[in-house]
Amino acid sequence: MILYLHFGDPQPDPVYRQFIDMIGEFTPVCQALPPDAALADVSGSVRYFDRDAASLAALIRMRVAARFDVDTTIGIGPNPLLARLTAHRGAPGAIRTIPDDPEAVAAFLTGLPAAALPGIGPATVRTLASYGLATADQIAATPLLTLQRILGTAAGRQLHQRAAGNDPTRVAPGAPPRTFSAEHRFVRDELDPDQQRSALTHLAERLGTRLRGERQACRSLTLTVQYADRSTTARARALAEATAHSPQLRAAAHALHTTLGLQRARVRCLTLQAEKLCEAGSVSRQLSFGPDDDKARRIEAAADRARARFGPGTVRPASTAGM
Repeated sequence: MILYLHFGDPQPDPVYRQFIDMIGEFTPVCQALPPDAALADVSGSVRYFDRDAASLAALIRMRVAARFDVDTTIGIGPNPLLARLTAHRGAPGAIRTIPDDPEAVAAFLTGLPAAALPGIGPATVRTLASYGLATADQIAATPLLTLQRILGTAAGRQLHQRAAGNDPTRVAPGAPPRTFSAEHRFVRDELDPDQQRSALTHLAERLGTRLRGERQACRSLTLTVQYADRSTTARARALAEATAHSPQLRAAAHALHTTLGLQRARVRCLTLQAEKLCEAGSVSRQLSFGPDDDKARRIEAAADRARARFGPGTVRPASTAGM
């Protein structure tokens, strides 16, 4: 059986690594899903500890609460997809199980909103709804070729499999890659795309400052959006070149935001994560024939010095004032 563990809000990298180390005390087959989740295959552990998966989950949850004061939500299922869906279907801070039984899986997926399926953003949900496909069971009952005509070949096939509860992936053990993340939680659920983009500008600036301060650059960005119902959507984008330059990070973050189509979504929290880090000194920078880029980088360096001396909020983009 597979456990999907969600630690609540995104965690700082050192704390998150301690979570992963703790899970490793119960099973070596643990896959990090930073900044706030992990997968664990406990098929072998149930025999070693002479406990079923639910008992192991309860023990892990108790230890995390005792050591970190974090209320962990755990889903138990026959594959990573079902474990994740089970964890998120219901109130946070609980252990929920779906048995490895076709009838139980079908009953669980009946009525499950399409938005709950991983990787399905608001734009795709609206497209499916226009064809009368609002739940997982309706999508699973739709012919594959029909879905592929609506969404495309690869996306249609993937959605058809997920809606039926099928997931061929395995838990891939390994230490979590080093990442930097920044989070903005709105005071109230935010509907205004301009306010969301302003928050992303602030997050990109924070990430850029930290990357430059530690002489790192990133090759990829991931944007995670949490909605009013606590469901989430994540989108990742590989950068054209490794960078720690805030304008490039900002442009990539805004592009990710645009692809999600959040015009009418009630957004509760945005998390921007810099991934695939590398030493800044090893990065080759594409030459520019205009003075604007060099000028922006000199201003950025001066702003970094001011922040280092007077505090992180000393210099920031005007559009982020008040955040």
